Amino acid sequence: MSRAPASVSRRLTTATLRQAAHELARRDRDLARILAAHGPPPMWGRPTGFATLVHIILEQQVSLAGARTMNRRLREHLGEITPATVTRCRESGLRAFGLTRQKARYVHALAVAVRDGHLDLGRVARMPDHEAHQALLALPGIGPWSVAIYQLMALRRPDIWPDGDLALAMAMARVKGLGHVPGRLEQQAIAAAWAPWRSVGARMLWQQYLAERRPA
Repeated sequence: MSRAPASVSRRLTTATLRQAAHELARRDRDLARILAAHGPPPMWGRPTGFATLVHIILEQQVSLAGARTMNRRLREHLGEITPATVTRCRESGLRAFGLTRQKARYVHALAVAVRDGHLDLGRVARMPDHEAHQALLALPGIGPWSVAIYQLMALRRPDIWPDGDLALAMAMARVKGLGHVPGRLEQQAIAAAWAPWRSVGARMLWQQYLAERRPA
């Protein structure tokens, strides 16, 4: 996690994403190979707000397909995923829709925090990276990975590295020819060379990871 320099936009755009991908390719020959093969990475943006944070909580320690299924069930039963609909449903109702006891507790706690004004997601979106990270991390059940994904995907911050993302770790191992899946500290050390565009480096690795799993 870092604070982007004042000269770097606080929010990625299509233009700055492309610019950053080319800059990283000039610095890192492994990323240059990804850029040459696939072009600049997709933006992969998500909306800001409560519903996206709920979806990210559902994604913790499960497959993306499993999280999408749980999220779809919530929408079907609640109509709209808002702090009001979630708090009315209560934890027991969330469990009845297929959430684990733990995830139901986390989603409900998030809803209460937003409803009662303890968490202002609009204010979080205006905070510097470190402050936004700390504000979200203070919530029960939202760990560093979830915070980083929200900052990277929804807030589109340019210099975020998502600790604990297995796909990124596996892609980094392949791209860098490591012969092993790097741990958190090794990932951070490698990604440090990509500042202030670590979010773009992450997107390029995800791009490569998905390309390798695409049917021939």
